[in-house]
Amino acid sequence: MAESNFIDYVKIYCASGRGGAGSAHLHRAKYVPKGGPDGGDGGRGGHIILRANPQFWTLIHLKYRKHIKAEDGEKGGAATCTGKNGADIVLDVPIGTVARNAETGEVLFEMMEPGEERILCRGGRGGLGNVNFKSATQQTPRFAQPGEDAEEGVFILELKLLADVGLVGFPNAGKSTLLASVTAAKPKIASYAFTTLEPNLGIVRYYDDKSFVIADIPGIIEGAHEGKGLGIRFLRHIERNSVLLFMVSAEEGDILQAYKTLLAELKLYNPELLTKQRVLAVTKCDLIDEDIKKLIRPHLPRKIPCVFISSVTGEGLQQLKDTLWKALQA
Repeated sequence: MAESNFIDYVKIYCASGRGGAGSAHLHRAKYVPKGGPDGGDGGRGGHIILRANPQFWTLIHLKYRKHIKAEDGEKGGAATCTGKNGADIVLDVPIGTVARNAETGEVLFEMMEPGEERILCRGGRGGLGNVNFKSATQQTPRFAQPGEDAEEGVFILELKLLADVGLVGFPNAGKSTLLASVTAAKPKIASYAFTTLEPNLGIVRYYDDKSFVIADIPGIIEGAHEGKGLGIRFLRHIERNSVLLFMVSAEEGDILQAYKTLLAELKLYNPELLTKQRVLAVTKCDLIDEDIKKLIRPHLPRKIPCVFISSVTGEGLQQLKDTLWKALQA
């Protein structure tokens, strides 16, 4: 099977350029046998820069680019000529990319605005030439500064998708079917678990040209925080969502317990996720009748909006859009 083009995690080694050394040159000419110092400064080493590019949606272009080294600055020259700066290397990344120090795990910065640029490794400054050290008491300095060392390190780049609503549910809960029903996205849909192996995004059109973005991530199961199923690898993609849409199939024996299990997995992954707005959708309602719905309603969570839907027949989809839009405005 062909490897997916969606890559949301890469580890790379980066090194900026070293600063060029300053020159200790003394001016010499045919009729100037004892000219003064005229050594120029060294050039700056090249930076490693990350740039948020809205045209990118994956980190696959960096997956096999493991070592990135910027150009060193050139040495200063005679006649106070400054050395050429080392060329910067600009790495385009999707909006929502987080840069971390691989050794400490520290978050260095997050790329949130289109066109935003942040320096990952700063190039070393060029050394000062001897002309900078000339004084009344030291008229012919024969020394200059060396250039500053480069910065280097191993960094982790993680992509967290930017979406308004994140879908949370067990495998085969109907998340991909809902995404295909209310957006133009065309995720893979099948009747077996873990059909979705990578996140999908879709835009839901609402009234008066209003819209919001939904993110569908692979289903989670009980014990996901321990690495079961697909683990928690994709849960980072709902950290930036404003609203979490929990989806539980009407085929579940205990819908409330299934909801609590999903909630517990999110809490174990990141307790801050529980502060987000929540909506519960009971899916696949074309498989049950009104009498069964009446039996289910008293056992649903009371503190969050609950909607019965069927992505196959369209039942409840407009009500769900209205509920999500209201939650987004809260």
